[in-house]
Amino acid sequence: MIPRLSFTIAVATLATMPLASIAQTIDTPGVTSPLTEAQIARAYPQDALAGAAVDGPVLLKSKGGMSLRVVKLAEGLSHPDGLVFLPDGQTMLITERPGRLRVVTDGILDPEPVHGLPPLNNVGLGGLHDIVLHPEFASNRVLYISYTKDREPQKGTTLAVLRARFEQGRLKDVEDILVADAWESPLGTYGGRMVFGPDGMLYISVGDRDGTTSSDQSSARPQAQNLDSHIGKILRVRDDGSVPPDNPFVKDPDAKDEIYSYGHRNVYGIAWHPKTGDMWASEFGPAGGDEINRVIPGHNYGWPLVSLGRHYSGSPVSDQPWHRDGMDDPLFFWNPPFNPENMFFYTGDKFPRLKGSLMIAGAGSKMVAQMVIRGDFIKQGDTMLNELGVRFRDIRQGPDGHIYVLTEGRLRGPKDTDGMLLRIEPPTPSSSPTDSAMTATHSLALPEAPGMELTMEACTRCHGIDLVVDQPRSPDEWLQVVSVMVGNGMALTDEDYTTIVRYLSDNLGMPMSGPH
Repeated sequence: MIPRLSFTIAVATLATMPLASIAQTIDTPGVTSPLTEAQIARAYPQDALAGAAVDGPVLLKSKGGMSLRVVKLAEGLSHPDGLVFLPDGQTMLITERPGRLRVVTDGILDPEPVHGLPPLNNVGLGGLHDIVLHPEFASNRVLYISYTKDREPQKGTTLAVLRARFEQGRLKDVEDILVADAWESPLGTYGGRMVFGPDGMLYISVGDRDGTTSSDQSSARPQAQNLDSHIGKILRVRDDGSVPPDNPFVKDPDAKDEIYSYGHRNVYGIAWHPKTGDMWASEFGPAGGDEINRVIPGHNYGWPLVSLGRHYSGSPVSDQPWHRDGMDDPLFFWNPPFNPENMFFYTGDKFPRLKGSLMIAGAGSKMVAQMVIRGDFIKQGDTMLNELGVRFRDIRQGPDGHIYVLTEGRLRGPKDTDGMLLRIEPPTPSSSPTDSAMTATHSLALPEAPGMELTMEACTRCHGIDLVVDQPRSPDEWLQVVSVMVGNGMALTDEDYTTIVRYLSDNLGMPMSGPH
């Protein structure tokens, strides 16, 4: 068991203040005092964004030269947050943060929202969050939705998870299976990402719930280190909301039984590695400090005692931003910020150069990133879709192997209708421009085979062929090597990418003879 720091420890400005003192002295909007007119106006902008950033199909190239075709499937959405594909392969369900559940069938958005949702609070970033299907949805029609739950005025809001049956276009037998002990300001963030793990358990992220992000002090922020609170945690429950007996803190009388890991800020992406079975999570930092973690049960991920970010006031979050004993350091962090949302491991066959990569949607960065993972080493590879100028809220792999994304134009605005559902697919041969072949002269004797000169040209642009082929690699490893080269700024067409990977895999899978 990793040692737990005393809860009276907090960021530098709160280091000597116990929790009780913090709760008594810090004004928490919507909890200790009503929301002001300015706070309400910020949460509910009077204007509304409309229109769509994408009209007809658009041909784009990633930063690394991969050809993409972007197809708009639905528009007129308001801050779409979560997406699932039904087993029929034709129907998708989408949550809209202001409080609607929408149906898209054969690429057509049903104008009528799904009925049966409970009352919710959609102030600021509140409302509907994620949606996930029960592993046996095809037979039981059960799904789960995370949403913002309200209670008496000035007593705050929290994250809840409902379970319901989706039948005849409406929700039935709706019940809460979890109401998080995370009652805080309605101006705070909620997390709410959900995913069923390989073990059949439901994993749920709960955000930092911080409604005073412009201040160095917060009643919610230190709770991420408190095991008697759900704030800043990843939770693990059965499909009915009950607690599995092997959760890491079930024997700790001072801890919430549902807690799987803690010390998180806002986990908006959770994905299971298809080969290792490890859980990976993306974490949204404050001003900076966005990170990726491999999540281990019972471990502490540091927030707010360890963070590379700054408060929105500009002051550092932590006086020890890199490391504290007993806390796990991130395996990757972004600088400048990326604002990571949901993510998944690509296992389809439509984009061979992305196979096995972790694909992450970026909100403030307005792009999608490919992350290449080798053990504990992570590197950002290719990036794409930045030309669209939209925030990406969710990203999923469809049953057809294409990539689907949900977009919004800005962070807040429940009247906005500029959100889109987009499908990312390879262009057809007739729509994809063919780049001229690259040739190069070289002095290193590589095996004569199709793709040799193209490989030489690509490798000698940067470190040189000798550093690339210094050891034998499997086909999967060669794919990762070329993806890292793309991440370093090398642009390749789809045809060139495939040719180089095939050449390396076919000809350099065994040690080369002679010096190299």
